[in-house]
Amino acid sequence: MPRGVGRAALGAVVLLALAVASPALAHGLGGKDAAFVASTTGPDIVPFLYLGAKHMVTGYDHLLFILGVIFFLYKMKDVGLYVTLFSLGHSLTLLAGVLGRIEVNSYLVDAIIGLSVAYKAFDNLGGFRTLFGVQPNTKWAVFGFGLIHGFGLATKLQALELPENGLLINMLSFNVGVEIGQMIALTFMLAFIMVWRTLPGYRRMSTAANVVLMTLGFILIGFQLGGLAYGAPA
Repeated sequence: MPRGVGRAALGAVVLLALAVASPALAHGLGGKDAAFVASTTGPDIVPFLYLGAKHMVTGYDHLLFILGVIFFLYKMKDVGLYVTLFSLGHSLTLLAGVLGRIEVNSYLVDAIIGLSVAYKAFDNLGGFRTLFGVQPNTKWAVFGFGLIHGFGLATKLQALELPENGLLINMLSFNVGVEIGQMIALTFMLAFIMVWRTLPGYRRMSTAANVVLMTLGFILIGFQLGGLAYGAPA
């Protein structure tokens, strides 16, 4: 039974990979959410909290990077440190991108976000030490990629008609919502990994899971670069 549970855990990662590979599951703000933003005429704290949380919980690329970051962290203080570095990075560029009107190409940013997933999985597999004999500073890497993820969030908002009235409060609310969504997702991921670690064969299956994550990162890169080249909807 434990072996079956372990395979189910690995299967869950594979299914998530297949889901991410599908363009139909893009997590931009659209539909009713976009209509709500367009109709906003001033500060709307609670709705923007909800939008931020929803965007993070459904933001598979952000969540996969976080999964890679915490995959081999065993102490809660380390989890807290790395998640804080990531949060600081994406909060800075989310607010700077929207409030400062810093426009970047969404395809290119999302391709680098895909690279962040592949990078962290490759790091988890010991690829840098094995192939290059060096170990990049993981803290700086997480913070740096956090900056890129923040621009990814910003591009989704910049595609909407954001009213100037109440913009600062709404963006702060959205950012807090992102952090709430991140904490909700992180709680489930930590619980999932902690149970998985108790099962026989975890180390072997964790290697396979990180291979899946790295492959997934390259799929995301290819999809976004294809959009950059052919102008397909992001």
